[in-house]
Amino acid sequence: MVMQALKQRIEAGERLLLDGGTGTELERRGATMSGGAWCALATETDPDILLGIHEDYIRAGSDVITANSFSNARHMLDQAGAGDKSGQLTRSAVEIARKARDRAAAGREVAVAVSLSHQMPMVPGAARDDPELRPTPDQALSNFREIVEAGVDAGADMVMLEMMSRPLHIALALRAAHESGLPVWCGLSARMEEDRVLSYVWEGFPFEESVAAALAAPCDVLGLMHTNVNATAPALDILRKQWDGPMMAYPDSGFFKMPQWQFIDIIEPEDLKGEAERWQKQGVQIFGGCCGLGLDHIRALSSLGN
Repeated sequence: MVMQALKQRIEAGERLLLDGGTGTELERRGATMSGGAWCALATETDPDILLGIHEDYIRAGSDVITANSFSNARHMLDQAGAGDKSGQLTRSAVEIARKARDRAAAGREVAVAVSLSHQMPMVPGAARDDPELRPTPDQALSNFREIVEAGVDAGADMVMLEMMSRPLHIALALRAAHESGLPVWCGLSARMEEDRVLSYVWEGFPFEESVAAALAAPCDVLGLMHTNVNATAPALDILRKQWDGPMMAYPDSGFFKMPQWQFIDIIEPEDLKGEAERWQKQGVQIFGGCCGLGLDHIRALSSLGN
């Protein structure tokens, strides 16, 4: 019922609000971050902090909160010696998000999304993954399915594909997500290199290739996430040329060095709102924040008009 209600609001042209970053907010609030699996184990070590984050975003107006399953794939958890906890951690993450909704939604329709990324094991202290540690495509698909299935079992309302960048892994993540039977929202990630828009991954595929991969199995909502503010508008222009459905934008601010987000040059909340007004004119209807952006940013976005 909650997804039907959100769908009706989208069809009516209303603005919807996502939450802000979960992993970086866990870091900001003092949760334990893993050198291999980033925020994944915080669901187990700091559940009360995670619960509070979700509650705060809901009270700030978020219509969708995203469970802390971004880094839950076995190939990420293996780096922390916890590969066999993928399903358990995902179920717990969704359950905590659902508990937060019960406590904070006050009758509003708020969806709980299970997050699925194609994050790969990273080079220590760097912002890129290690090709030597990537799973095979078959193993990656199996790992993605494990997260989605656990999310469904725990009662997630939808699947949120996050940081989709590499065409091969976009296709695999979409396959796992669509097998769930739940609505699928897909966030593509881009970056600027001089005057070109590239996919976020360090190989630098043209962003058009990421869009084409996403359109091969169309989602209910498509948009930009984990994309710096300066790349969001150019990437949206490219996306809109090929996609006429609902669009979302939830950028990041700062940068990453495993296992910590660097809270440097974070955009001010009112400046983010100003950028969002520009994206709204480009057709974006669903707004939120990714890494580095927190509660004050979501509060600022909550005052956007339709």
